[in-house]
Amino acid sequence: MMYRAFKIPAKAAVLLVPLLVLISALSPVSSARAQAVDLLLVLAVDCSFSVNSQEYYLQMGAIGDAFKQPEIKEAIASGPNASIAIALVQWSSNQSQVTVLPWTRVTAENADGIGDRIATIPRSSSHGSTSISSAIYHSLRLFDASPFYAVRNTIDVSADGRNNNGPEVTEARDFAVSKGVTVNGLAILLEDRTLDIYFRRDVIGGIGSFVIKATDYRDFRQAIRRKLQREIQYIPVAGLAATPTEPPFPTYLPQYK
Repeated sequence: MMYRAFKIPAKAAVLLVPLLVLISALSPVSSARAQAVDLLLVLAVDCSFSVNSQEYYLQMGAIGDAFKQPEIKEAIASGPNASIAIALVQWSSNQSQVTVLPWTRVTAENADGIGDRIATIPRSSSHGSTSISSAIYHSLRLFDASPFYAVRNTIDVSADGRNNNGPEVTEARDFAVSKGVTVNGLAILLEDRTLDIYFRRDVIGGIGSFVIKATDYRDFRQAIRRKLQREIQYIPVAGLAATPTEPPFPTYLPQYK
């Protein structure tokens, strides 16, 4: 049997092409097109009222310096792709989360330059209350648009206070975990000496999640090195495919104002 080819009228084709382009633009990045890395890591940095300018730059300088350290470079190179991808978010209240570093591929070779870039990022988030939950939801949205793909997806939350604004932090944590994302914490104990216990109970979750504590912002430098080394060091995740065929996103996040 012969089939007659279907010819789209010229006028219909003119209308159809923009529609196809729009559908393509709205489609999530497929793992087939995404570049594989060993870890997708969002660094969520506290910029709430309790963090003054000096403490802010101590945080950013310490994060930037960490990527220059030999042990961090070795951890980055330890995986099969010898690379990770990071994004950096500044956050305070549920009204203020700013992505100041979009997804960036990091290798042992370019880590020094990435560290210099992080150390000089100015403060962009408005001073405000402490909404760890909103920081988690904002960070989750970044995974949707990542041009990279990894089996391990992690949010690294640093804060010197407890969630006092926006959605319940346990709700945000549980939602992240349900999407296969690990939430780790760096608790700065300057004003709350039991903040690490709160983080362990209410903030962290997921495969291999953990809390590192810093006694103050000067201790943050050593704490972030330990934390990044532990997060980045490649460890095969049991039960997850080494070469996934589909990304675990998009996530359909609850909408909070």
